[in-house]
Amino acid sequence: MKKYIPFLFFTLLIAFYSCDSFLELEPHSQSIAVANTGADSVYFKSASELEAALAGAYGDFKNEYYQLDYYVNGDAQADDAYAGGDNPDNFQIDDYQLDAVNRNVSRDWAYLYSTIGKVNNIINNAEEVTDPDLTPSRKNEIIGEASFIRAFMYFQLVQLWGDVPLQLQEVTSISAEKLPEIYAQIFPARSSTAEVYAQIIADLETALTRVRVTATDKGFATVGAVNAVLAKVYATKEPHDWSKVNQYCDAVISGGYSLLPTFDKLWDNSVENSAESIFEINYTGGPSDGNWGVTIFRGKDWKKFNLPSNDLVAAFDAENDVIRKNASIFFDNVSGLWSDAHWPQTAYPFINKWRNFGGDGAQNYIFIRLADILLLKAEAENELGNTGTAADLVNQIRARVHLNPTSATSQADMRLAIEKERRLELAFEGIRWFDLKRTGRAIEVMNNAKGVGGASLGYHLDENRLFWPIPQAELDKNSNLTQNPGY
Repeated sequence: MKKYIPFLFFTLLIAFYSCDSFLELEPHSQSIAVANTGADSVYFKSASELEAALAGAYGDFKNEYYQLDYYVNGDAQADDAYAGGDNPDNFQIDDYQLDAVNRNVSRDWAYLYSTIGKVNNIINNAEEVTDPDLTPSRKNEIIGEASFIRAFMYFQLVQLWGDVPLQLQEVTSISAEKLPEIYAQIFPARSSTAEVYAQIIADLETALTRVRVTATDKGFATVGAVNAVLAKVYATKEPHDWSKVNQYCDAVISGGYSLLPTFDKLWDNSVENSAESIFEINYTGGPSDGNWGVTIFRGKDWKKFNLPSNDLVAAFDAENDVIRKNASIFFDNVSGLWSDAHWPQTAYPFINKWRNFGGDGAQNYIFIRLADILLLKAEAENELGNTGTAADLVNQIRARVHLNPTSATSQADMRLAIEKERRLELAFEGIRWFDLKRTGRAIEVMNNAKGVGGASLGYHLDENRLFWPIPQAELDKNSNLTQNPGY
């Protein structure tokens, strides 16, 4: 009976709305604008409308997904943090006990596809805007920026869920005659991971030739940001293309970026949009533009999320990495406030990279920075057989925090050295889980993660838990969707 529900939906839809009516439909598996198909069918009538649409899409980098869940998914799902707090949905993520009705799973799917719907409208309709205030060069930039945003969102989706619906068009009208044509758009099946990556790369290649080279505000798509995401994509998709990773890392490195001399300056809020930053979401603070996400990770008013792990602290200590440990983790006394099995109340850790947690919310988030790309290039060089070059890059990162050069000399040892360096350098930046997945190390590392006193945390991660379940609500309304194995 379930397979007839979509057809019934269409029957009712067509009965209640004529084909020239305006209708907004937003199933969570996509975001579709069904536009007026009368005499005036131009979606955007002016340059200002198109600019506003693009600003709205950029604004989604400040929604709950990017302020909070991005870090839960990348850090609490890995060995850098425990779930912390009191949210059972986060506990499921931390313990690899997700189910298809988990609220984080549902909302993250919805957030990402909502943004995709917004940029689809821009990409598909920008060329029709004839307003003379919109120059051809700016129109090209807008399409490029929207393409970058779409690629960024699909990169999140494919890493979390694997095969996902590839929705690139909006429905422009609904009628019984068009049902065969638009049915698959409103109720899409999952596209293969390979198809999704192909589209991500195509969007990024479109963006690369259109976006601005640089921007003072690093929250906009630039050539450097596009090259950086291309490097990450080629390092993640199967099979990895290390030559492409190297190529795009080199393009970033030659783009005018440089490491800040002092690691802590990345996090003390004295240097925003720095020479090291490649893609950074800017907050001005206050009720209208404050980053409330930082209050989820730091503060003593209630028990916070993403509690730094014993395993990560032990990794910092084993390396004698005092500078990055102190910049990344702050220990405080929470006696009388709450307790936790992982840490004593008198030495309770908080994330220290996002420090404006009690102020006006003017705390930027850095999503991509040069150190990440230098270490990704080291990985590419090592996989291409250039272990000495890889060591030079790793040592460049280590020198900034006054650590001795790496002792790794073989390709196998260098793989582990780079993995460790990325962990210590990029802790709490939403990257660790996806690093472990793309290198095929997630199961081994997580099942051997240690807690208090070096005791096993008892994780039982397997292949079926490397991807999330398709949200049950999406399966219920779209019979073309299938569930991931193990759920």
